[in-house]
Amino acid sequence: MKTYRLTYIFLLLLIGGGGTGCKKEAATTDQQDTVSEPPAEVEMPSVVIQAEAFTGTEGEFKTETNAAGDTYVYANQEVGWLSYALKVPAAGRYKVEVHALSPEGNTLTFWVEDYIDNKDGRTYNVTGNMEWVATGEGEDFRAVSKDGSPLNEGTHNIRLHVKGNKAAVDWIKFTLMRPHEITPESMTQSTAGENWEVVWSDEFEGEGLVDESKWTYDVGDWGWGNNELQYYTDKRLKNARMEGGNLIIEAHKNDEGNTWSSARLTTRGKTSFLYGRIEFRAKCPPNKGNWAAGWTLGDDYRDELSWPYCGEIDILESVGYQMDNETGNGKAHASVHCGAYYFKLGNQPTATIEVENMHEEFHTYAVDWTPEGIKAYVDGNQYFEYTDTSTELSWPFAKPQNIILNLAMGGGWGGLEGMDESVTTQQFVIDYVRVYALK
Repeated sequence: MKTYRLTYIFLLLLIGGGGTGCKKEAATTDQQDTVSEPPAEVEMPSVVIQAEAFTGTEGEFKTETNAAGDTYVYANQEVGWLSYALKVPAAGRYKVEVHALSPEGNTLTFWVEDYIDNKDGRTYNVTGNMEWVATGEGEDFRAVSKDGSPLNEGTHNIRLHVKGNKAAVDWIKFTLMRPHEITPESMTQSTAGENWEVVWSDEFEGEGLVDESKWTYDVGDWGWGNNELQYYTDKRLKNARMEGGNLIIEAHKNDEGNTWSSARLTTRGKTSFLYGRIEFRAKCPPNKGNWAAGWTLGDDYRDELSWPYCGEIDILESVGYQMDNETGNGKAHASVHCGAYYFKLGNQPTATIEVENMHEEFHTYAVDWTPEGIKAYVDGNQYFEYTDTSTELSWPFAKPQNIILNLAMGGGWGGLEGMDESVTTQQFVIDYVRVYALK
């Protein structure tokens, strides 16, 4: 039986800073040092698990060894799983590959479940479906993969789920694409005073790529916890660009081998925020299948086990199937997620408001976030309030959050009523993002 094959690479450390106009703090001492993205020519850490090193199974599996001495695992049923102990060398986003074969030319589906022993009894799908499709031309083992799976450093008990009769699995490989970057600066906004004043902003004045001193690109197609269809790209003008004084996040169908491409921008690794008013002005796309969002995520997030305990504030969510394609009239949603309340428990605090012409006209979406609670607004009209600060589970919002802007396609909510197959592009247009403090 073959064992783990590990490659460890020492990574460069980078400490950064920025932001003005309020109290600024360094990252807390219980966080790791900031790690910069290494040069492209540097090999990244990877872990290879040989399929026969499983620690448990569901279904009928057997191991076989060929004449060359290579051992593989075969599935003798349609659906089952193999469990493993995965030692992750560093926190970050990983490329996950499964090296497999269907000797009988079947279509095979694989996905990786993380933290199979989690205390909440949840299912953490960290890859989405990886499909091995027979070509019919002298089939041999080859890899299928997904990019961007979030994994924290340490030992993970995982399952490889296998669907497809007579699947043969050789190995599973996890390669670090990007190390997790600790956010070097946190801005704490005053919530005592008479007037809101801007302390951080991006007005998106200019042309081309966004300001990388303010934004990081999240990359990958692992489904993002919602079975989404898009591949989020890195520094690609087609998917994210400043143009005409706006940020345009643009999704494209059947783009370079991806079902959809799009972009997701975050302030993680640059600046996090605690309290204040967070506001942006935007136009949202119509048509079934899209899911536009401006929101925050706790800076404590490392991988899916972190959520919802790290906290999430949804300033705006808009799904295309709720919008009238002709008038642009739609619905804006505001929510919070935390350990005490989130949608998978069925008790998510949320509210909805009708908004006229969300597609053709800019509207202003904002939250006021104080130690006493969170209020959400559209064009200055409050429609949501959350005030449960009683426990750490209900109030993780005493810790910094990162701002995220993204346009997803499909998924559990965006694709709830299907996809408009005639649509090949979608745009989420943001005029500005601003953070205010009371003065």
